[in-house]
Amino acid sequence: MSDRRWQYKVVEIDIRMFGGKLSERVQEELDRLGPQGWELVSVVQAAPADALRMFCKREA
Repeated sequence: MSDRRWQYKVVEIDIRMFGGKLSERVQEELDRLGPQGWELVSVVQAAPADALRMFCKREA
């Protein structure tokens, strides 16, 4: 059994008609989280108009 412990973070990116492309906003958020040690694990969008949810983890 591993002694590793993890922290988890869920980041929501709202879908907007105005305010920049979704891909650019996601890239900005990932660029901000990466240096803090967060690793993207999964992305979920339940419906086309629903927020994009990014699930990240980092070692505690």
